[in-house]
Amino acid sequence: MRLSRKSEYGLRALLELTKAYDQVALRRSDIAEAQHVPVGFLETILLELKRAGILGSRPGVQGGYRLIKPPEDVSVGQVIRILDGPLAPIPCVSRTAYQTCQDCPYSEARNCPIQNVMFDVRNAIAGVLDGYTLRAFYDRDRKSSSPKISQTSRK
Repeated sequence: MRLSRKSEYGLRALLELTKAYDQVALRRSDIAEAQHVPVGFLETILLELKRAGILGSRPGVQGGYRLIKPPEDVSVGQVIRILDGPLAPIPCVSRTAYQTCQDCPYSEARNCPIQNVMFDVRNAIAGVLDGYTLRAFYDRDRKSSSPKISQTSRK
């Protein structure tokens, strides 16, 4: 699995929206500037997240986007699935978009050696990404962004 620009920008925007949760709505231009994301591309992403029920928006001077779901209730995996589709590396191991593989000699027998390994891959990826909520993702980002105290500066 490779994280697309769309998901990367979506997660960066959601960091900003998590920071402002229960405070103010953020204009897309402010989100774009803070996270160095192209405004036009960001609008498409924000609309997809709104359609999925994660964001709400309000027009006008006091308008903008805001999280309507608590950041503790939205996983990083959920966001990536909304923006990019299934996390599974092959369609026959997807939980959300299962499809049999074309021309697979194992499709009837269900003993495909590739499928067995890809189940493990899918489960590992989903386990990590579904284990991080937006709140945990934000908290982890905030910790890694805090200034580090070196041994010499403690004196």
